[in-house]
Amino acid sequence: HINYSDYIHTSHLITVEKYGSGRTRGRRWIELAVEEQRAYVMRLLDALEVTDRDKRLKVARAILYLAQGVFDECDTEVDVLHWSRHNIFLLYEMGIFTALLELLSMEIDNSQACSSAVRKPAISLADSTELRVLLSIMYLMVETIRVQTEDDRPEWVAARAAFKNELGSPLYNGEPFALLLFTMVTKFCSMNAPHFPMKKVLLLVFVHKCIKVVRAMRAASPPASAIELIEQQQQQKRGRRSRRPLVKQDSLDTYNERDPFKNDDSRDEEEDPEDTDSGIEGEVDPLDRDVIIQPPPPPPPLRPPTERVNFPKGLPWAPKVREKDIEHFLETSRNKFIGFTLGKWMRKICCFVKCHMCCAVKGEEEVEETPAEMLYLGMLPNLSQYVIALLKLLLAAAPTSKAKTDSINILADVLPEEMPITVLQSMKLGIDVNRHKEIIVKAISALLLLLLKHFKLNHIYQFEIVSQHLVFANCIPLILKFFNQNIMSYISAKNSICVLDFPHCVVHEMPELTAESLEAGDSNQFCWRNLFSCINLLRILNKLTKWKHSRTMMLVVFKSAPILKRALKVKQAMMQLYVLKLLKIQTKYLGRQWRKSNMKTMSAIYQKVRHRLNDDWAYGNDIDARPWDFQAEECALRESIEKFNSRRYDKNKNGDFTPVDNCLQSVLGQRVDLPEDFHYSYELWLEREVFSQPIQWEGLLQNP
Repeated sequence: HINYSDYIHTSHLITVEKYGSGRTRGRRWIELAVEEQRAYVMRLLDALEVTDRDKRLKVARAILYLAQGVFDECDTEVDVLHWSRHNIFLLYEMGIFTALLELLSMEIDNSQACSSAVRKPAISLADSTELRVLLSIMYLMVETIRVQTEDDRPEWVAARAAFKNELGSPLYNGEPFALLLFTMVTKFCSMNAPHFPMKKVLLLVFVHKCIKVVRAMRAASPPASAIELIEQQQQQKRGRRSRRPLVKQDSLDTYNERDPFKNDDSRDEEEDPEDTDSGIEGEVDPLDRDVIIQPPPPPPPLRPPTERVNFPKGLPWAPKVREKDIEHFLETSRNKFIGFTLGKWMRKICCFVKCHMCCAVKGEEEVEETPAEMLYLGMLPNLSQYVIALLKLLLAAAPTSKAKTDSINILADVLPEEMPITVLQSMKLGIDVNRHKEIIVKAISALLLLLLKHFKLNHIYQFEIVSQHLVFANCIPLILKFFNQNIMSYISAKNSICVLDFPHCVVHEMPELTAESLEAGDSNQFCWRNLFSCINLLRILNKLTKWKHSRTMMLVVFKSAPILKRALKVKQAMMQLYVLKLLKIQTKYLGRQWRKSNMKTMSAIYQKVRHRLNDDWAYGNDIDARPWDFQAEECALRESIEKFNSRRYDKNKNGDFTPVDNCLQSVLGQRVDLPEDFHYSYELWLEREVFSQPIQWEGLLQNP
C-alpha cells in the first residue's frame, strides 16, 4: 500500500545525467551494466555525506527514484516492479540502508526542526519532506527484501537472511531498528515532534502474516433483526412461504471463488423466532439492517465445471485440553466414585518432584539473545509510554472518535500547504484523509498483534506485561468503541483512487478526475484493509481476555455482546471466528435469558469455536468464574512479572532473587576446605550424624 502523494511527488529528473561518469552520462539506467550501476550508487552514497541539506535531499530523492523502479524508463507495471526489486537489492548490497539509518537518526535528533514545528500553528507536508523521503526508501527496502519469490537469485537469498539479522540486532547506539521507530512514536505523541510522519513510521514496524486454518471454514449467516422477524411472522399468518425480504449477503470468503453448486434458496438461512434480541442486547440499530452487500456478478469459472467446492464437515478444530482441566476432572471423578481425593498430597508430591527435575539449572540464567529478547530489553524502561502512544494514535484514527482541541494531529503528513479551493480538490483531500486514517489503524492493529505474538513465543511474562499495560491503558473499551459503529459501512468503504495508485499512475495516461468518478470510488466490493484491521483488533481483544476472568467481566460490564453480535453481519469466516470466541467466554455471565434468546449465536459458537474438556461455557458452572477478585488477580500477575524482570534484567540483584545452585552433582563436586584432623574422625562423624539418625520421610511432605 503505497501513498501516492509521497511516492510520486519525487524528483525523478536526477538520473545518470547528474551523477554518471563521462562514459555513462546520457544513457538510460536500464541500459547500464551491473558494474556501472554499482559505481553510480557508490557516487550517490558519497554524495549523501555532504553538509548541504538541499543537496542531500536531492540525492535521497534520486535513491528513492531508483527504489521505485526508474518508472520513467519503463513501459509496463511489470517492468517497474522488476527494476524496483533489482535496484533495491543493489542498494542494500552497496550499504545504502545503513547510511539512511544514520540520516534518519540525525533527522530525529534535529532539535531545530522540532522546535520550529512546535511553534507552527498548522503543520503540512512541507515540514516532513526529508523524513518522508528517507522513510519511503527504507519502507520499500524492508517490504521488498522480506518477500521471497521463485526467481530469487542465490545472492538475494543470502542478502535476505543477512538483512533479517541486521534488523533484529542493535544497529544504532546499541538499539534495534524497531526501538528507534518506537522513539519517534513517543516523541510525536508527547508533542515534542509534531511533524513526524506517523503513518510511514507505523507502516515500517509491522509485518503482515497470514492464517491458513480458517480458509476452509464457511461464514455463517448473521442473526436476523427484530424487524425482519416481525415481517416474517406476518407473512406466515398470511399463509405465504417465509423468505427474508433483503438480498442475502455474499460471503467474503467466496467472493473470488463462488460455489456454482450452492443452493440460492434462502430457506436454510431463515432465523428462528426465538433468536430475537432481549435483555442485555437492547434495541437493534436500524442502520445495520439496511446495509446488505449485493452479491457481485459471478466471475468466469476458475476450475472445471465438474469439480465441486467441498467445505469440511464436522467441527473444524480438534478439541484441546489443559493440564489443569485433566487434574480437575480426575479429582472430581475420584471423589464422586470412590470417595477419595489426592488433593493436597498430590500437589506436594508434584512440587517435590518438579523441584528435583529443575535442579539442573545452576548459576546465572542463560538468556538467548533473540531479536524479540533484545527488543523487549530495549522497550522495557519505557514500555508503558510506547503502549499509551500507540493507543493514542489508534484513538485519533478511529472512525468513531470525535475531533478534540487537545488531541494529537495525525494529519500532518497528508495535509497540503495550501488548502483546497474547489469541490474536486476538497473531495480528493477528504478521500486522502480517510485513507490515511485507515492505514494508521491497520498499521497499529498489526503492530500490537505482532508484539503480543512474538513476546508470547519468547517468554510468557513478556506477553503478560504488554497485555497488562494495554488493559491498564483502556485498550479493551477502546476496541469496543471502535466496533460500536456501522461495521458494514466501514468494511465496504471506498477511500481510494485507483488511477493514482502506484505504479499504475506512472505508467498509464492520467485520466481526468471528476467529482462523479471520485464519488463512485473503485470497483472493489470490500475494503480488505479495513477488514484486516477489524480482524487484528478482535485477535488482540481475544489475547487480552483469554483465561482472564476479571478481564472477561470487563467485556460484560462494557456491554460488548450487542456490539459483537452486530459484527457478525460481516460474512467472513476469520472475523466471525474471533467474534464468536469473544462471545463464548462471556456467555456464562450473560444469563439464561440471553442464551435462550440467542440460540443461533450459541449454535454458531458450537460449530466454529474450538472446544475443551469440561468446558461448560454454555451453562455458567465454572468454579473459576469469580468476578469480584479483579484487583487480586491483576496484582498477583503484576507481582510475578516484577519478580521475573528483577531476576532476569536487574543488574543490581537483590539477594532474595539470586539464583541458587540446586544440582546435587554440582554441589557434591565442589571443593570444600576441611580441617586437617577431619579425616581421623570422619568414620565416627558419619556413624553418629548419618547412619544412626532416623530419617522422617513423611516430614518432607509437611509444611515447615
